[in-house]
Amino acid sequence: MVKREMYMKRIRPFIGTDLIKVMTGIRRSGKSVMLELIKQELIDSGVSSSQFISINFEDMRYTHLQTAKALYDEISSRSAGIDGKIYLFFDEIQEVDAWEKCINSFRVELDCDIYITGSNAYLLSSELSTYLSGRYVEIKVLPLSFREFLDFHGYKLTERKSPAGGVKKRIMDDDGEVYDAKELFDAYTRFGGMPMLADVGLEVDKVTAALEGVYSAAVINDILEREKRKGQRTITDAVLLRKIIMFLADNIGNNTSATSIGNTLVNEGLLKNGNRKTKPAVQTIQAYIKALTEAYFFYEIKRFDIKGKEYLRTLGKYYIVDIGLRNYLLGFREGDSGHILENIIFFELMRRGYDVAIGKIDNQEVDFIATKTDEKKYIQVTETMNAPETRERELAPLRKIRDSYEKIVIALECDLTQTQDGIKIIRALDFLLED
Repeated sequence: MVKREMYMKRIRPFIGTDLIKVMTGIRRSGKSVMLELIKQELIDSGVSSSQFISINFEDMRYTHLQTAKALYDEISSRSAGIDGKIYLFFDEIQEVDAWEKCINSFRVELDCDIYITGSNAYLLSSELSTYLSGRYVEIKVLPLSFREFLDFHGYKLTERKSPAGGVKKRIMDDDGEVYDAKELFDAYTRFGGMPMLADVGLEVDKVTAALEGVYSAAVINDILEREKRKGQRTITDAVLLRKIIMFLADNIGNNTSATSIGNTLVNEGLLKNGNRKTKPAVQTIQAYIKALTEAYFFYEIKRFDIKGKEYLRTLGKYYIVDIGLRNYLLGFREGDSGHILENIIFFELMRRGYDVAIGKIDNQEVDFIATKTDEKKYIQVTETMNAPETRERELAPLRKIRDSYEKIVIALECDLTQTQDGIKIIRALDFLLED
């Protein structure tokens, strides 16, 4: 197993505490492996594996544990013979009805340390998070970053100080052969960062089969089947769901609304009832989009008025959790690198712990406002900064912002990195390869 250190750093402060550690994210993003990495770290610190109780609720051996009462009885029985602190690991716990009740009981009744994973945001819906209020910490697990992609596929990133100043990076394989960073980034933008691709290899047929499995698991298990289990009939049209998925995948980084989706599907003849075109209700499309975001397939980003200092109800944007999944759905297409780069930077900012919004200033847009507790960055993302007209377009909205927070342009192609009017210009690959 390759240790995903960025996540381990977030988890370590909570190991051994009575806070419930909740790891969320799309299926196959590496949550189960995170549980194994935590177990190994505990063993390395002197904890005996006999103190572990692990249940994967997708394993056929545990199909009888579908209710909180059954799970409670199972753990009560198995924990009776364990000396010392008990470490509970529950994978895909959303399969258990009312799971939060027995988890909270374990926290109160047992000397235990609890780790759970889930592939649907319903896991921590408002009613459940209220029940567990203040008793859990969420760690959002995403597909591989570009830097992790290199690690998982056997490439090593080395750094050395340049005689002229600064740091030079070099990427090598196990045989010492040196690779161009842009060449490897092209592979990343083609195949994406789902961790299991490191096992199947970067061959188109194998990658396609693997991503088809991810798509089916996310859409069928976490949307269509989940709605049936909840007793709801909101998501019933598999064809409409796929059309909406295709639309959102094709429009990453574009302003989008439920109304615009419905109009496009009808106008392009994608939805028909016999010989008559039919337009689904806005509420229906909104429900389908909500299901997709709850399954962590797409992430929504809101707009923020920089001058007015408030979030707006106008058009937001959606980004797909993994570019490889987008290419699986739409096919790899040339000429879309700007939106692909924007998608990648959005998730890189999320990995680094930022809350991200779109910025609006007057009639212009800032791609991202990235904030932490005591930090804020205004970020433009562009394919190139080499043409004068492009530089002016990207810099103009940042120049209008009057506060003193950091302002950055991240460009895939940039002949000269420098600071203009207090605005940093950074090469995208340098940004993505930062430690």
